[in-house]
Amino acid sequence: MDPAITTTTLRRKDVPLAEDEKEELELDTLNAKNAAEEKENDATDQTETLHKEDLGNFILLVILYLLQGVPVGLSFGSIPFLLKEQLSYSQIAVFSLSSWPYSLKFLWSPIVDAVYSPSLGRRKSWIIPIQIMTGFLFLVLGDRIDEIMGAEHIPVYYLTGAFLVTIFFCATQDIAVDGWALTLLSKDSLSYASTAQTIGLNTGYFLSFTVFLALSSPEFSNKYIWSEPQDVGILRLGAYMKFWAFMYFVVTAWLVFMKKETPTHTDEDQLGIKGVYTTIWKICQLPHMRSFIVVLLTAKVGFICHEAVTSLKLLEKGFSKEDLALSVLLDFPLQIFFGYYAAKWSNGPRPLKPWLLAFYGRLFFSAVGMLIVAWYPQEQEIGFFYFGVIMASTVLTSFMSTVQFVSISAFMTSIADPLIGGTYMTLLNTFSNFGGTWPKFFVLEGVDYFTEATCSIKNGVGAEFSCVDEVGASKCKELDGTCHIYKDGYYTAGILCVFVGLVLLLGYIRPMIHHVEGLSKRAWKLNK
Repeated sequence: MDPAITTTTLRRKDVPLAEDEKEELELDTLNAKNAAEEKENDATDQTETLHKEDLGNFILLVILYLLQGVPVGLSFGSIPFLLKEQLSYSQIAVFSLSSWPYSLKFLWSPIVDAVYSPSLGRRKSWIIPIQIMTGFLFLVLGDRIDEIMGAEHIPVYYLTGAFLVTIFFCATQDIAVDGWALTLLSKDSLSYASTAQTIGLNTGYFLSFTVFLALSSPEFSNKYIWSEPQDVGILRLGAYMKFWAFMYFVVTAWLVFMKKETPTHTDEDQLGIKGVYTTIWKICQLPHMRSFIVVLLTAKVGFICHEAVTSLKLLEKGFSKEDLALSVLLDFPLQIFFGYYAAKWSNGPRPLKPWLLAFYGRLFFSAVGMLIVAWYPQEQEIGFFYFGVIMASTVLTSFMSTVQFVSISAFMTSIADPLIGGTYMTLLNTFSNFGGTWPKFFVLEGVDYFTEATCSIKNGVGAEFSCVDEVGASKCKELDGTCHIYKDGYYTAGILCVFVGLVLLLGYIRPMIHHVEGLSKRAWKLNK
């Protein structure tokens, strides 16, 4: 799981300064007194610990983030894998659009921050209705989802629309929970809000992807659970969604009757909705910010094919869903372990240095992923060695992704203007997340576009026909034919992605990263 798709960096108002700030250029509009005050804030941040009185609120944050991770894990993880058996890559590309709201939430985040009921609370005014609507949506989908997924022709647009609304709710709740985290924890425990976010989102994603994929698999259930073979797994998607609908209602009821929200006021309150949007526009107009935004939007092009398509290709080749779930299961604790050390590695004067090194690593393993698919054992069981190669590639790719996520997050936290910290961080995180979202649609479409495949049986007029799309594949299946792939577009799309990524890295991204690292942190602040 890419931390940049399934987590977002918490928005903070107290932003630490880098230790090498004295060596950087300083803006004439700020004097030495401001610099001294900011250094004092930095020293305060470094001593933050989780106090016992904050433990209850910390657990609440973990639960709220977990509830966000559950639909994200379904939309980003399980559903595409379940759909691959019946849909083309172009149709999966359509479903991938359902994840876009999570990457575009800055468009309505000022509204979430500014509009609320004082009697209910700034954050609960959004969290409570959003969780109620998500719960009812899960109930409705839970009644129909198994029938939809088992249909001969899956209504992909209906499914995309349903999960797009779900992810929209999830993204809106994320805005509110991020803002609430700033006041739920005391100042001394504030740094642990990002820890709660990481634990909650990753756990929800893990349950909806790895655990669900394994328990829904007939092969896994027959091997480890059922005493007699069954045609279905022990857990159906409909029952899983209904369970979480119930959990949404339980947590919401507790928030309504048991949890009081302390009234707060932020620096952005004085701006108003129009003022926040104006501020966002001004941030984007900073010359170095425009260049940095281009980096964020293009940095993931090089490895998006590997991370979006390789696993689907392995399933297509015959790799079982339970083995895939097992590889993710083994990878999950390692991500937590690597995340800890990645944070320590990035906590220095050059947080983007490990980001650049991990960039090379992700490009390398994107190329390795194509070799793994190409060398998949044909018509035989995969051996321990091949599974070990897949596992090593999965773990190391996740490690590089985690390093990049933590490093870019540390840099964005250090440059965000503390006077508008929430708006600033939301904007930067949006561009970072969208950089991994927008290419996915085009890459999945490209796989089908570059693929050449025909059915082994000719059509009614005796002519060969393509079986790349769903219509051709269904027709070939009806004729009891076999779809022969002569040119797999996965390799063409993968090579193009790695090549474009390498060119971008050497020609633009690396020079630009060195440039923005050399700027004073004050150069990222708006003129008053």
